[in-house]
Amino acid sequence: MIERLLVTTPIPDRQFGDTHVNTCQKTIAAVLLIMTTLLLAGCPPRVSIADINRDPGRYANRDVSVAGRVSNSFGALGTGVYEIDDGTGTIWVYSQSYGVPATGAKVAVTGRISQGFSFGGRSFAVILRETERRH
Repeated sequence: MIERLLVTTPIPDRQFGDTHVNTCQKTIAAVLLIMTTLLLAGCPPRVSIADINRDPGRYANRDVSVAGRVSNSFGALGTGVYEIDDGTGTIWVYSQSYGVPATGAKVAVTGRISQGFSFGGRSFAVILRETERRH
């Protein structure tokens, strides 16, 4: 009879009890929250081109991201400028390392806003110096 009780009576598993599962879930959730926060904190803010053109001094020497379609471009040997239209306005982008995308291409660009820039005999009042591109 005693042998039968020992075999049929479940023994609680203290190592993997409810407390352990809840602690693991909370730890995983906290790690995911921290990773997401760090990822988002490292990204420059996406700004409309209209906002940049309205007050370029506010964004001068700051990294920003813009996205839109290439409406005009020219350059050679991997260096050039191209114009992005996001529906709110247009801005010229100077690309020194990433090449110049074709007219009509969709791009998202991160870079630094500069004022007073010349390239290829043309002057640009406000330009985005490209530091990163995502297609």
